[in-house]
Amino acid sequence: MPHLDIAICGCGPAGLAAALFLHRLGHRIVLVERFAEPKPLGSGLLLQPGGQLVLEQLGLGQNIAALGRRVTRLYGKETASGRVVLDVGYAALAGGLPGRGVHRAALFGVLFEAVQAEGISIETRVEVLGLDWSAGRPAILAQSGRRLGPFDLVVDALGSRSAIAESLFGPKLHDPLAWGALWASLPWPQDGFDQTTLEQRYCRANRMIGVLPIGRRAENIPEEAAFFWSLKARDFARWKTAGLGPWLAEVQSLWPETASLLANITDPGQLVFASYGHHTLALPTADRLAIIGDAAHSTSPQLGQGANMALLDAAALAMALEASADVSRALATYAQLRRWHVRLYQALGAVLTPFYQSDSAVLPVLRDRGFAMLSAMPGGGKLLASLVAGRWLASDLPKARTLTAPAQRVQD
Repeated sequence: MPHLDIAICGCGPAGLAAALFLHRLGHRIVLVERFAEPKPLGSGLLLQPGGQLVLEQLGLGQNIAALGRRVTRLYGKETASGRVVLDVGYAALAGGLPGRGVHRAALFGVLFEAVQAEGISIETRVEVLGLDWSAGRPAILAQSGRRLGPFDLVVDALGSRSAIAESLFGPKLHDPLAWGALWASLPWPQDGFDQTTLEQRYCRANRMIGVLPIGRRAENIPEEAAFFWSLKARDFARWKTAGLGPWLAEVQSLWPETASLLANITDPGQLVFASYGHHTLALPTADRLAIIGDAAHSTSPQLGQGANMALLDAAALAMALEASADVSRALATYAQLRRWHVRLYQALGAVLTPFYQSDSAVLPVLRDRGFAMLSAMPGGGKLLASLVAGRWLASDLPKARTLTAPAQRVQD
């Protein structure tokens, strides 16, 4: 394929990874970002083996490994009964590649520094409203009245509330979920927690607490834990006005070992409320448009696949463009590469979320007994580990050739 003029909207993990991949294939890239200075949002995430292998393809695996924390086990208990609900180890998988807890700032920093080092152009302060195909190729329309392009290809990596995706598929594309979560990044406690384990506690399905080791945001900074607490979106305002005291007491009563973590929370502003939505595009492409990451598919974080899926999308798009003779064929290949893996995990996310975040009295009982039975079955641990690692119906994307340096450029 001849080298293309490509605009990538959004500087999250999906957009930054796509920019690096496509730049290294020789395409002319411009990143488009709404903020004056691109920056990360949020606390921690669990980077699955597939996402880590995509970073290896970009030559950034060691960078993120130096900042994040190996997570070898997921462990959860029911607070009332003390029953172990979840106990999954990555060691059950062939190769035993673990998950990696990382701060979003660390993942952003590794990708963004690589983008800057390679001189990829970034247009900031551009609030994208949609696209215009009147010139035969898509141009970006901004809120300021500015127009960028046209381009040979636009990549929508604007996240779950993408103005581009909503302009094409309707404003009700993003289906908000009733439950979200409070998140905080806190100093790693000196005792009480295993630095290789994502731990959770469940009180039926209407209270869930989690502690995830996420390593360092940057070099020479103390290690942190991501702390989260399930909360209905409609209850967030009430939580803010109620004061920290009653809530801290409730958390500690459900999970006494969190006392050393909770001692670091002195102001409600330390916790950020994250709301979630669920949608899956039937086709994440249009004329000279590829939609990747949360703009194409978003769900609750129960399976920990968000960043993983975003990075796999970026790798798939690069593979498709490298292997195809024209843009239309490349977009069809990209959609095919990601179709079944995305649909499976979106469906699983929709099915499993009420077992962990709902007011149901029946679903948590089924959850506790069902996972205990599955774990005890021969091969059950491996099955669960494969699910958590994102391997079900996964393609061979991480086996694609490594692009660790920009491709040789051809003079126009």
